[in-house]
Amino acid sequence: MASKYTVNEAAGTVLDTETGLTWQREVSADVYTWAAAKSYAARMDLDGGGWRLPTVEELFGLVDRTRINPAIDTVAFPNTPIEYFWTVTPWVAGGSAWFVSFDDGFSVFAAPSSALSGAVCAVRRWRRRRLTI
Repeated sequence: MASKYTVNEAAGTVLDTETGLTWQREVSADVYTWAAAKSYAARMDLDGGGWRLPTVEELFGLVDRTRINPAIDTVAFPNTPIEYFWTVTPWVAGGSAWFVSFDDGFSVFAAPSSALSGAVCAVRRWRRRRLTI
């Protein structure tokens, strides 16, 4: 079965060919509060910038249900830490945001104002590069 990912090792990114999303390939083992995670993603200058926290749906798209510990394609995303990863998606009842775990592929929610920490796997929309002549 062919992978849905195209790895750009030089840029440090992974293109999901099914969604058109580009992901940061090497995820830091550091963890952040929700506010710090959003700021970290927005400040990333990897491959030209434009990064953000993913929605819960986008991040769930990386979960590989055939794997566990980690539940992610380890060729495309090597060394992914077994952590909960922040999303930008608020919990419908308010006051919380969703996490996705790459240990088992499950999700939970937590109050963004809490001291809870999570990892970051930043995303951006794929974009064509301008050809300079």
